[in-house]
Formats: sequence, structure tokens, C-alpha cells
Amino acid sequence: MRAGKLRYRIKLQSFTETVDEYGVPALVWADVATLRAELIQQSASEFIRAQGAVEDELVIFRTRFLDSITNAMRVMFDGNPHDIREIAPDPMRRHMELRTVTRRPSP
Repeated sequence: MRAGKLRYRIKLQSFTETVDEYGVPALVWADVATLRAELIQQSASEFIRAQGAVEDELVIFRTRFLDSITNAMRVMFDGNPHDIREIAPDPMRRHMELRTVTRRPSP
């Protein structure tokens, strides 16, 4: 994997439990790692949902291999959260593809 292709910076986030200022446990997204990534594919498809039209954006990121990534995490890219649907590692464990989806209400 060539470093020059890793143009974008993404953050991996995990759902963790913290305690707010009132002492109440709260579940929040916390940053786990910041990685450089290549944007492989970006497409959008509209679906009619009960709330109205919703646009699902499918994005595939290629990044260096990191063993601790799970489907329970999400990717923050360009200010938008992307839920990880699939992790496809290279057989040599040099890089991996993160196949993600994000929903945005249609304008």
C-alpha cells in the first residue's frame, strides 16, 4: 500500500460508558484511533422510509491493517458518522477495507 494514496484522515470511534456531571452513566462515542485512509468508493442510494426519503451513502475506505477494529465501531469522515458494515482485511494483513454506510435525510 502506497502512503501517497492515503489522502484522507478518518477517526475510529467506539461506544463507551462515561459518567456525566450529575453522576449519571451515559453512553457516548469516544475516539479510539486516527488513521490515514484512501477513499475507494462513494455512492448514494435513496430509499423511502416511514420518515420520508432517506439517502444511504455507501463509502469504502482502505487503510493500514489494525487488529482491534470491530463492526460495533464507526468511522468519522468529513464531519459525518459512518457505521461499519464489513471489515475486509488483506490476506497478508497489510491493509483492510472498511465498508461503511451513513444515512442523511434527503433535502
